[in-house]
Amino acid sequence: MHAFDVLGDPVRRRILELLAEGERSAGSVCEVIQAEFRISQPAVSQHLRVLRDSGFATVRPQGARRLYAVDPEPLREVDDWLGHFRRFWTPPLHALATELARGSRQRRLAAAPEQPAQREKAAQREQPAQAAQPEKAAQPEKSESSAKRRPE
Repeated sequence: MHAFDVLGDPVRRRILELLAEGERSAGSVCEVIQAEFRISQPAVSQHLRVLRDSGFATVRPQGARRLYAVDPEPLREVDDWLGHFRRFWTPPLHALATELARGSRQRRLAAAPEQPAQREKAAQREQPAQAAQPEKAAQPEKSESSAKRRPE
């Protein structure tokens, strides 16, 4: 059976996810899969057998229990095959990482308290701007009626 035929089934993918967390007994795998997929114990056992026969899972007896674990070798082969196509999604992911880092930096800078030297520079930039503005109190205001009058 081809690796993608094995991985194409959602039940088998979920079993591999469970096994990726660590070695599990057939009974504990069966409990989770039965609850999530509503399939019988014999059906779960059949999926475990397919994973074992195709090399994706290993089994070892421990007393009356059978403990299953992931065998990484077939997954490496799948990863190697996917390597031919990785160029299609890797650059966009690098661009996403850059944008996330940029946003993180901007948030960090916005949250950081200003240094005393930065406060002084900001104050100096504000002073010339205030001096350039004419004060309204120094200039007398002209009303519309006084502007319309002719001097006599």
